[in-house]
Parts: sequence; structure tokens; C-alpha cells
Amino acid sequence: MSGLTDARIVESWSRNTDPWVAAVRGREIASRALVTDAAIVEAVRSCAPRTGVDLGCGEGWLIRALPEISMVGVDAIAGLVEAARASGGGDFRVLSYEEIAAGELQLAADVAVCNFSLIGEASTANLLRAAPRYLRPGGTLIVQTVHPLMACGDAPYVDGWREGSWAGFSSAFTDAPPWYFRTLASWVALFVDSGLRVTSLKEPVHPDTGKPVSLILMGQLPL
Repeated sequence: MSGLTDARIVESWSRNTDPWVAAVRGREIASRALVTDAAIVEAVRSCAPRTGVDLGCGEGWLIRALPEISMVGVDAIAGLVEAARASGGGDFRVLSYEEIAAGELQLAADVAVCNFSLIGEASTANLLRAAPRYLRPGGTLIVQTVHPLMACGDAPYVDGWREGSWAGFSSAFTDAPPWYFRTLASWVALFVDSGLRVTSLKEPVHPDTGKPVSLILMGQLPL
């Protein structure tokens, strides 16, 4: 079931490539413009890396925001990678998380970033377990995701698949992908089970509501 649902995520994003590029480049997503974009840039720079990889890079905005770092961007959606290549700023490749987990991305980066790009179940777990295939010993994985307490809504606070929604986005978006909800404890356990020592946990706060907008986890591979 998980594999089939993970596949639906890729199918949905393939259909929504153009509106997503427009939304990101037009700064249409308020939480990103106000909080989360700057939060992930700050988190990456706090590691002072020379090399990095953006896993699920989308149209490549984060790599362009970090010109001082030699970055590789990978995404399973060919249309997003094409948009990223057209704007430049890094080495962009079409690769799925399954291909990365199988060893098809051979890197030894100082830092790896997953910025709101982990919404599957098995694909996410396998990608984190494959960290030694794209991070150097002592390297850091940074994940920014929806804050579990804010994203849970009225549903029970337990791991599980949720229906997707494009609420708040333009009418150009269709067929929202499902996503796999994880509790805070589950995220921490996933890092630990993948051999990553959690070194930082941050909760960027919305300047108006005073509530957390996202969760940023940083985990280090052993030397």
C-alpha cells in the first residue's frame, strides 16, 4: 500500500509542475515568504558547508539562495529539474528517492537538505537510511517539514496517511497528493534508527500568530 501511495505523490507533482514553479517564484506561499525560506537557509549556513545536496530540490530556489556552496539538486520530477537547470546555480539531476536509496547518487556532501520534500512513508525512511551514500562521515542531514502539532488538525496524533489539499493555493493546482503524517517522536526515532545523531531541533514561529510554522531537524552521521 505504501509503495502505491508514494507513487501517487510523484504522479500528482508531475501534473502540478507549472503552478508550483509559478507559486514559488512569485512568492505566493505566505509561510515561506515570512518564515520557512529564511529558516532553512539559516540552518544550512549554520553548518558552514562547502558542498551540499538538495534532495527534492524542486525548481532549485534553495540552491540559488546559497551561491557560496557547491550544490547538487535532485528531484524525481523532470519538469521541476528542467526549470531548475534553466535558472542555473547548481548541478541538477533527475533521480527518485528509490534510486538514491539504491546508491545511484554517489556523493560525499557536507550537508544534505530536505526542505518540505519528505511526504512519503517508505520512500522517506529509505532515503534517510541511505544517508551514508550521499553524506560524508560527520556530515549533516537537515529536514524541514510541517510542524506535527499544527498539521495534525482534528485527526488523532498518530502516524498515518492523510489526504492532500491545495487549500490556499491557486486554482491551477489539481489532484493534491496524499502525505504521510509523522509525530515529533516518530521523526526523532527515524533519525536515530537511520544512524543520525540529532544535533538540533528548531520550531520556526509565525511572526503574527506566535505559533510554530515548521519543524527543522538536524542530524549528524558518525565520523
